[in-house]
Amino acid sequence: MGPVFTLLTTLAAPFFQYTAINNPGAGTFFSGITNFPANKLRATYIEPNPKRNYVIQWNLNVQQELTPNLTGMVAYVGSRGVHQPFRVDDALMVLPTKTSAGYVWPFISDPADPNFGGPLDPFNTNYGSIRGLWYKGHSYFDALELQMVKRMSHGFQVQGAFTWGKSIDTSSATMAGDAFGNSISSLNWFDLRLGRGLSDFNIGRTLVVNGTWEVPSPKSLSGPAKWALDGWQLGLIFQANDGVPFTPTWGTGDDPANTSSNDDWAYPNRLGGSGCNTLTNPGNPAHYIKTECFSVPTAPNLAFWNQYCDPLPPTLGGTSVDPNSLLCFNLRGNVGRNILIGPGLTNVDFSVFKNNYIKRISENFNVQFRAEIFNILNHANFAPPTTPDNSDIFDSTGSVSDVAGLLSRTTTTAREVQFAVKIIW
Repeated sequence: MGPVFTLLTTLAAPFFQYTAINNPGAGTFFSGITNFPANKLRATYIEPNPKRNYVIQWNLNVQQELTPNLTGMVAYVGSRGVHQPFRVDDALMVLPTKTSAGYVWPFISDPADPNFGGPLDPFNTNYGSIRGLWYKGHSYFDALELQMVKRMSHGFQVQGAFTWGKSIDTSSATMAGDAFGNSISSLNWFDLRLGRGLSDFNIGRTLVVNGTWEVPSPKSLSGPAKWALDGWQLGLIFQANDGVPFTPTWGTGDDPANTSSNDDWAYPNRLGGSGCNTLTNPGNPAHYIKTECFSVPTAPNLAFWNQYCDPLPPTLGGTSVDPNSLLCFNLRGNVGRNILIGPGLTNVDFSVFKNNYIKRISENFNVQFRAEIFNILNHANFAPPTTPDNSDIFDSTGSVSDVAGLLSRTTTTAREVQFAVKIIW
C-alpha cells in the first residue's frame, strides 16, 4: 500500500496564522496581558518522495474438535509495518544536543542578556507552527490466541476467547498526533528510538466469555403454567482486559525543557528503589501513579551540570537552580513512551429473555420479552489519567502535582437496565 496524502484546507485567511506565549504571569489573562508575538503562518511539512509503506501479516492456527459439540483453537498472529506514517502536531522547535546523559536543549547562556536562561528561537522563525508528516515509522505485533467453543446442546452453549499480545510502534498517530486520548501529540521526531514503545491502543490481555442457557421446563405442564415456565433463556457476557498505556510527563504547556515548541512535552526521570518495580497504585483513583518513583531530570554529575544545564529556568520565575541539586530542567528525562499501564476493565452483562411462540399465526412467530442488564455488578472501570492534566507528575517548577495520577473518567457506564419487546417471524 502506498503513502496517503491529505489534500484538505479547513482554514481561510487570516485564520491559518498562529501565535503563542508561554508563562504570561499570574493575573495577566485578560487584563494586563503582555503583548503577544506577531502572528505567523502555520505550515505543513510532508516528506517528499517517501518510501513505500507496507504491512506484512502472518498467522498460524490449529483447530481440534474435542467432542462432537466442543472445538478448541490455538493461534499465533503477527504483523510488521514498515515506513508507516509518523505524524506530529508541531515539528517547529529548538533542536537539542545529544550527550552522554541524553538530549539537552540549549538556552541563552549570556549572563548579560536580559533573557538569560530562556529558550533559543526555533529553527525557522518565519512560521508559528509546522505540522510534520514523515513515512519512517515502524510497527510490530505478536499475539497468542486461544478459543474454546461449545455449540448448542442440551439447551446450553458457551464460547470463550483469550488473547495475549503486544503491539509496539514508534508512533500510533495517523491523521493527527493525538489520535487517542492517551497519545503524545508531538513525539520527538529527531530520534524515533525515543518514541518506540507500546502502541497507544495496546491491550496486553483480553478474556471474553459468553454463554446462553435455555432453561428447561417440565413437559407435563399445560395451560397457564406451561406459558409461565416455558421459553425462558438466560444469557451472559463476561469481559476482562488490561488497560491501555500512557506516558508520564511534567510541566506541559509551560515548556520547562526550553524546546520552544508550541506543543511542548517534557519527560521526567524514572527512579529505582523499593516499591518502584511497579509504577502504579491499582485501586487508588486519587493517586494512581506512584509519584515517588519519578523525579525532575538531573545531571549525572556537577561537571555535566556546569556544561549543559540551565541555571535559571524561566519557569522558576527568577529563582536559580542550586548546582548541588543537579536539577537539569532542559535535559530530557529517561522515561520511555507508554511505560505506565492504565486501569483494566472488568464487565458483566446479563440478559433474561422470555420467548412466547404463537403457533396460530405461524410456526416461527415469537413475541420475545427482553430484560438486559449492562454492567450488572455496577463495577467502576476507570480510564487512564487524562493526558496531560493528570499524567504530568510535576508542574513546571518541579513540584509534585496535586492531581498527578487522578482517575476522573470511566470507560463504561454505571449499571443500566433495559426492557424491550421483540417480534420475530
